[in-house]
Amino acid sequence: MEINITSLAQGIDTVWVLLCAALVFFMEGGFAALEAGFIRSKNSLNIIMKVFADCTVGMLGYWAIGFGLMYGLDSAGLFGTNGSFLTGDFAHLKLNIPLYAYWIFQAAFAVAVATIVSGAVAERMKFGPYIIFSVLATAVIYPIAGHWVWNPSGWLAQMGMLDFAGSAAVHSVGGWASLAAVMVLGPRKGKYNKDGSMNVLPAHNLPLAALGAFMLWFGWFGFNPGSSLSGLDLNIARIAVTTNLAAAAGGTMSTLYTMWKYGKPDASMIINGSLAGLVAVTAGTAFISPASAVVIGGTAGVLVVLAVQFFDWIKADDPVGAIAVHGVCGTFGTLAVGIFAENGGLLYGGGFELLGIQALGVLSVSLWAFAATAAVFYILEKTVGIRVSADDELDGMDLCEHGMTAYTGLEASHVRPFTQLSEGVGKIS
Repeated sequence: MEINITSLAQGIDTVWVLLCAALVFFMEGGFAALEAGFIRSKNSLNIIMKVFADCTVGMLGYWAIGFGLMYGLDSAGLFGTNGSFLTGDFAHLKLNIPLYAYWIFQAAFAVAVATIVSGAVAERMKFGPYIIFSVLATAVIYPIAGHWVWNPSGWLAQMGMLDFAGSAAVHSVGGWASLAAVMVLGPRKGKYNKDGSMNVLPAHNLPLAALGAFMLWFGWFGFNPGSSLSGLDLNIARIAVTTNLAAAAGGTMSTLYTMWKYGKPDASMIINGSLAGLVAVTAGTAFISPASAVVIGGTAGVLVVLAVQFFDWIKADDPVGAIAVHGVCGTFGTLAVGIFAENGGLLYGGGFELLGIQALGVLSVSLWAFAATAAVFYILEKTVGIRVSADDELDGMDLCEHGMTAYTGLEASHVRPFTQLSEGVGKIS
């Protein structure tokens, strides 16, 4: 093969995208550690197996159907009509890299959407029905939203919506799908009392959750800069900087806010605060200044704390804060592009046009994700059932769903019974 400038550029871009795809896929390990750490030990193996399900059956669903729906040709801007099993014509994407490289990068995004939901439904959802949802999320729900935003013929893309790496298409979709799932599934046993007060069901391993957050933060350097699809695009340096600063600002502000509000820095909120900053900056990371990234990330770091409290108030039981981190902060970050984008943003003389497009876009994909997930969970509930029994929930998902425990020697008798919770242990007014 003769080496020329064009082939060299394609080679560099291909290696760059494959490297970033590996970083994004590595985020699944971060999700697994984060979610396992945030829940009780008796359910930690089960949640990791659900993340594995996303990476196995979910990946196959995206290969068989999802990628075609997302990036196939269409005329109405709603969904692709060709490209199943990576067959068909994708010339309209005008890629400078092999289709296979683009697919594996996008597939890592697809499984992340399903994994966002896995944390929200932790500690009470059956494994079998979750597998069904994972396939549908990666094969249908996410790809249709992604088509609207990222396919050149998608109706939101045609309007000029800006979502560089997925605050709307990935995080808002996953976050608001999580809310729908939680509303159909119901809260964990012992979480809320009849008088409206809440019981603390504490995380069993916050160091593990923190490690998961660091892994996610690391993987985000593939998630955002990789969305450039080119190692020769010098803007990847700014994207990396805005990504990192937003995470730092989110963690800083959640630290300061919880110190002011509670008197001590809340570890779980600080962890989610950094993730909130990452989620919020993802839409605009290529279009904003470092200073704007700090403002966006810092705002998200406070917003996530308020959102967690709000969803507990309405009794939407989310053990890991997925709705607050991904749904609320993904929505905020998408809107923030309309304010802070250096080309077209409100603060840069662009008026309200871009902000209006961003609002319409994030509202549309969020409503689609919420409605589609609610329908899937409702049908699953009425057919195969989605919750384990109260006794199995008490014994733990690891034992009842997998016949083993994550930690040697863990017995159901070691777990604090729900009767203690109802009598006020860990009760919060």
